[in-house]
Amino acid sequence: MFKDVKAIELPTDSKLQGFVKHGDFLDCYATHSPMPARQAAEIITDFPQWAQSLLLLRKVVTSPFGLSQDGPDADDKIGPFPVEHSSDEEVIAGFNDKHLNFRVSVIAKDGKVSLATWVHPHNIGGKFYLAAIMPFHILISRNALARVANTRDSATA
Repeated sequence: MFKDVKAIELPTDSKLQGFVKHGDFLDCYATHSPMPARQAAEIITDFPQWAQSLLLLRKVVTSPFGLSQDGPDADDKIGPFPVEHSSDEEVIAGFNDKHLNFRVSVIAKDGKVSLATWVHPHNIGGKFYLAAIMPFHILISRNALARVANTRDSATA
């Protein structure tokens, strides 16, 4: 299922590069697709039922700690995430919370779509949270790009 999804370095021309500091978490995955960034971002944040269930569990576990559950209000959102930057090639969305700041970047360029995640933990709670969700993050990220690739395959079949 994930054979067409590969871990890559964050493209050097990504606006997400400006967020990254020493000690931050950053990963990036890519797949082949001619899809525009915004369309890919919408597919990526249209979580399958199993991922929605994990997000519901996250709400239950984190609500006593006062963490944001659906992200702040915004005129432009991709899924639950406020859009901070949008161009033909890149969409960046995310927000700052008590325990960490995060952004996701979807880049569509040269026949590839990439999904990068940047996280800056503020405290030990943010570091613990990041460690706890990491296996799920990787699974959700790779699944999201596989769905982008499958949408491409369906459109060209």
